[in-house]
Amino acid sequence: MNNPAQKQMRAPILDAPIASLPKVSRAILPALKRLGIETLRDLLFHFPARYEEFPAERPIARVAAGESVTIKGVIQRISGFRTPRKGMHITEAAIADASGMIQAVWFNQRFLEQNLKEGSIVRLSGKVVRGTRGLTLQNPSHEKVTSDLRQATGSSDTHTEGLVAIYPETYGITSRWLRFLIRTYIGATSDMPDPLPQETLARHGLPPLTSALRAIHTPDTRESALRAEKRFIFEEMLLLQMHSLRERARLKARRAREIPFDVPLVKEFVISLPFRLTDAQRRAIWEIGHDMAKDQPMNRLLEGDVGSGKTVVAAAAALLAVRAGGRVACMAPTEILARQHHATFTSILAPFHATIGLLTGAKKEYGALTDIVIGTHALLHREKDFADFNLVIVDEQHRFGVSQRAALTRNKELGIRNNDKSGHPIIHNSQFLLPHFLSMTATPIPRTLALAVYGDLDLSLLDEMPQNRKEIITRIVSPGKRREAYAFIRAEVSRGRQAFVICPRIETPNQEARIKNQEGQQKSLLAAEVKTVMDEYKKLTTEIFPDLRIAMLHGRMKAKEKDAIMQKFRSRDTDILVSTSVIEVGVDIPNATIMMIEGADRFGLAQLHQFRGRVGRGSDQSYCFLFPTEDGAVSRRLHAVANAKNGFELAEKDLAIRGPGDIFGTRQWGEAGLAIRGVRDPKLVRDVRQEAVELVKKSPDLSAYPALAERLARMEKTLHLE
Repeated sequence: MNNPAQKQMRAPILDAPIASLPKVSRAILPALKRLGIETLRDLLFHFPARYEEFPAERPIARVAAGESVTIKGVIQRISGFRTPRKGMHITEAAIADASGMIQAVWFNQRFLEQNLKEGSIVRLSGKVVRGTRGLTLQNPSHEKVTSDLRQATGSSDTHTEGLVAIYPETYGITSRWLRFLIRTYIGATSDMPDPLPQETLARHGLPPLTSALRAIHTPDTRESALRAEKRFIFEEMLLLQMHSLRERARLKARRAREIPFDVPLVKEFVISLPFRLTDAQRRAIWEIGHDMAKDQPMNRLLEGDVGSGKTVVAAAAALLAVRAGGRVACMAPTEILARQHHATFTSILAPFHATIGLLTGAKKEYGALTDIVIGTHALLHREKDFADFNLVIVDEQHRFGVSQRAALTRNKELGIRNNDKSGHPIIHNSQFLLPHFLSMTATPIPRTLALAVYGDLDLSLLDEMPQNRKEIITRIVSPGKRREAYAFIRAEVSRGRQAFVICPRIETPNQEARIKNQEGQQKSLLAAEVKTVMDEYKKLTTEIFPDLRIAMLHGRMKAKEKDAIMQKFRSRDTDILVSTSVIEVGVDIPNATIMMIEGADRFGLAQLHQFRGRVGRGSDQSYCFLFPTEDGAVSRRLHAVANAKNGFELAEKDLAIRGPGDIFGTRQWGEAGLAIRGVRDPKLVRDVRQEAVELVKKSPDLSAYPALAERLARMEKTLHLE
């Protein structure tokens, strides 16, 4: 094991394609890929989502009805048949040990008759019921007890005894198969270098890598599983913090064009507004202005609740950049939001004669002399233009795809091309100037989360709402109260107000359909959502509100058609707009006072809050009605939405109910998905942050910790945060 040559031979196995390993058939490769498993390393770091605890093995003679038991015996007979009425396939078996015999029955698992043969030794675990033939194990978990299995795993207790790992699964591969593969190859980790230094392990009482991997996949006790999980949570949080520290150091070494903080200009801007800024907005403008006045690139996150006035703050920053002779790029995740920003910037900055352009996939309305270009991800594909901006504003960056966020990061690195009189770029410290960077989000984030995730970003909080905004009254509407809600909506419309109706998110009926959707075959899903909108539109126009003006909006419409519908709604030519989640962000209709959400239990908590934020944008009282699906229970989440006074309070409740994954969405985290489990613990966040500082202080380039440096580099290839 300690032979260097052997280590060199074994190390590449971890990064070998999973398809090259024995016992991995080509049939399951697509399923493994869907789980993100393409190498042996991916397999070994595919951690359990939870554990099931099976009882200790006992003789058959000692089992009783109503108990959950584990038994081992020989299959005496096994057969199957199909029920005449429902066509369900039943597999029956008789299992005996030295003490007695018991029946086992499985439903719709015909393959068992091929896998389990008479004379095979099996271990079964499940609940005992009393049937017509005596005691019966109903749908028990099973495994064959063979010498091959013992040799491959070191133990036959893989699926039916003790703590058994349950993994994130996908169509075509089960936890059972994953357990078999992982136990087959867990020995490949014996020579894997531990990225955590010995001093870190000792300081925080963490197990070393090899033992932690075995404990998380095959724990002896729940305590050992939790200890292993904590080690990997600590590791990934540490990587995030070290990434943040290195990012800050990298930015300090780079240069940006100084944008003077023109206080008289800011005062003129504030006076020109038709409303009074909140203290939080004034503070944010002050923080951003002072950042941009430095010759180091700003890297700041502007975080504010829906309707807190982030766009006004961004417009102030853009005005400072333009007056200093620079150009500004503002990027939004959807065309609707880009057009909304374009309209807002144009209105707010009209007194200052800034030229504002628009770039989307379908339209380009700007030229070389345009001061501010607002657009969608189409901006990412115009690297030549992107390099000319000295302030980049990105709204809801987490809503962009992984490849788009990666492109944005590359474009940020292009910097600003300052040319001399000969047209040659002026290089400062052999580097281009970087743009100042302002990211905005309307997803309120608890401070613990912000510290853990956005360590490389300075944070500006808009934790106040404009004075004329009233709290949105939110109600959960039971089926028996639906007619009352309709009557209320009619009354509001009769007073000249308008309403949104959001149709439920479509959930594919089975796992196979979900997988097809993940693979990009989304046509049927989109068609289903369109049908849902059309059905709701038909019901409202023919049965509920036949005398009102109702329009519908969905994802299959062309951009021009969507714009026309939104313009009619904005101009009050439409009373009710029926839509899919396409209006989640970027719609500002002050006259709309009602948000009605069908199938509210199918949406995430943060998304419900975004929907609610589409109303309450004027001075009139607004309302949000949450309609659960007929079979949907009124969950803690819906009560949280109804009771929370603001997005920050809601985010704290969301963190307590579902964890941080619902706030950020785990898919955007790349390799760092496990780290989000640890941010509920403020002490752990502080400990990890301090450990990162200590390690970087001792070895800024991490040359003293080569395994940690290699692990960090691998993580940074897939990490995409806000």
